[in-house]
Amino acid sequence: MIRATQEDKGLVVSILSESFKENQSVNFIVRQDDIKLNRIRSLMDYSFEVCHLFGEVWLSDDRKACALTLFPHQKRTTLKSIRLDIRLIIQAIGLSGIQKTLNRETEVKKLQSKEKMIYLWFIGVEPVYQKGGIGGNLLKEIIADANKKSLPICLETSTVKNLPWYEHFGFEIYNKLELGYTLFFLKREPDK
Repeated sequence: MIRATQEDKGLVVSILSESFKENQSVNFIVRQDDIKLNRIRSLMDYSFEVCHLFGEVWLSDDRKACALTLFPHQKRTTLKSIRLDIRLIIQAIGLSGIQKTLNRETEVKKLQSKEKMIYLWFIGVEPVYQKGGIGGNLLKEIIADANKKSLPICLETSTVKNLPWYEHFGFEIYNKLELGYTLFFLKREPDK
């Protein structure tokens, strides 16, 4: 896998926007209007920037898949992170969605693991290449990296059909949250 740079942001945002445009959790956050795809792109741009600051952004060797990982224990409030938050509200959530989004984030934070971890925020494959093993290979490399760092990997998904895929890689459900859809909390401990 390749560590993505700022020059790769357009590619990463494109892959994730296409991969997550029908995702329940993403669509819960972004304002639903005639520019929804642009709003999803703004969310992915925001996520890229946050992970670039406080985590890692990865591309598969063939550049057809990507993953955004965050180290929550390293995240802090900076002028740049505040600017990113404001831009996210304006471009993706909309003023009318702020309270709903804050309520969701409060409930999610209550159920998330509090330990030092790698948070797998997004992993996506260009839709035309999905189901070809590219995403699985990228996830294996992220797991190997987490093992080297002796850190668990945590994530959430609202896509029920993805649960067996994550479970195949050793993830286990440790919590659930009902938000009009079910958000599943998964965790994979590092190999001993």
